[in-house]
Amino acid sequence: MKEEFLHYLWQYKLLRHSELLSTQHEKIIIFNCGAYNKNSGPDFLNASIQIGNQLWYGNVEIHLKASDWYAHQHEKDLNYDAVILHVVLENDVAIFMKNNKPLPTLELKDKIEEKYIHNYLNLFNRNLNWIPCEKQITAIDSFVLENWLERLFFERLEHKSKFILKLLQQSNNDYEAVLFQMLAKNFGLKVNSESFLKLSKSFDFSIVRKVRHNQNELSALLFGQAGFLEENIDNTFHNELKKEYQYLKHKYQLRPLIKECFQFFRMRPSNFPTIRIAQFSALYVKHQNLFAEILKNVNVEVIYNMFDIKVDQFWTTHYTFEKESKRASKKLSKEFIDLVIINTIIPLKFVYFKSKGILKEEELLGLVKSLKPEKNSIISKFDKLKIESKDSFKTQSLLQLKNVYCDTKRCLECAIGDKLIKAH
Repeated sequence: MKEEFLHYLWQYKLLRHSELLSTQHEKIIIFNCGAYNKNSGPDFLNASIQIGNQLWYGNVEIHLKASDWYAHQHEKDLNYDAVILHVVLENDVAIFMKNNKPLPTLELKDKIEEKYIHNYLNLFNRNLNWIPCEKQITAIDSFVLENWLERLFFERLEHKSKFILKLLQQSNNDYEAVLFQMLAKNFGLKVNSESFLKLSKSFDFSIVRKVRHNQNELSALLFGQAGFLEENIDNTFHNELKKEYQYLKHKYQLRPLIKECFQFFRMRPSNFPTIRIAQFSALYVKHQNLFAEILKNVNVEVIYNMFDIKVDQFWTTHYTFEKESKRASKKLSKEFIDLVIINTIIPLKFVYFKSKGILKEEELLGLVKSLKPEKNSIISKFDKLKIESKDSFKTQSLLQLKNVYCDTKRCLECAIGDKLIKAH
């Protein structure tokens, strides 16, 4: 049994309250168990508890054994001077306050209902399971599960917000610039995401605003900064971009990245960084105020149309600057656009709405629920557990559940775990 389980029992008042006596045989009445403190200091703050005939206001510390008080050196820490009650599973040693009086102690050994212990051990002792509750999750009421998944979806958005807020701070709250950087990261996919982000931050976005009306100029800026125009290649298109980039490089005092930052190895040609840069350039030539357009559009079909771009004619017969290939349109797939909507458009809208004090939860939910479910190993395993996904709302929520709660066994903070532990 872990200390966190005792925190859970105390927080939700799952004790035999009619039998609560201190180790000094004084009756204990809990009026307020206090606010759960996940930072340093006592476990619960500002509790109100009657011990004997005296009402106390202060903090509560919880341990498996009373001797943990000394093991953790709380007697030397001023933060614990305001502890009014020591709650322990086993009272193995008397704890004294600075006035040499015994610290009021509540021993829980015989005050926890067996069903809670049984359910807890049943959940946490299944170390071989993919998730702790995999044998029980289908028994959870659908209403409870759906409400929890919605909370997980917005919790996931809050997590993604941290990165966006950092970019906004760096760009002086320029949402267009942050969208550019976020999209660049998306266009790099998993392998090249950091290199594409670095590319998007290697020059001021004001330069994009000046050159994006001209596809050759914007392409020259992006390919040049990525280091793809440093070599001498016997290719008319490459030479045109190289010449254009030399002018931009001198005008804006640019410093290109190293071409080797971008990976081609074991990638499908359609995902080559050269193709993704060409598509990214075409997108910004097509839309002069992309953030404003994304903000006003909530229909997924409209967004698909926004990302229906045409790359420069050269790229229809090339995957790299060096070698010609069979003609292909090089359009963005719906699967790729879905990833952009999930990872950039929805999180950025969420941050923007929140900054304006606007609640548009239904708009965000409607957008994510209009996307097909993602396909990955985690979602496949949930499918096998009969937790099936019909849209990306479900898959995003399940990813949050698995990565943040199941993998770290935060069952006591999970609505599913809570239901299973309290089950009769």
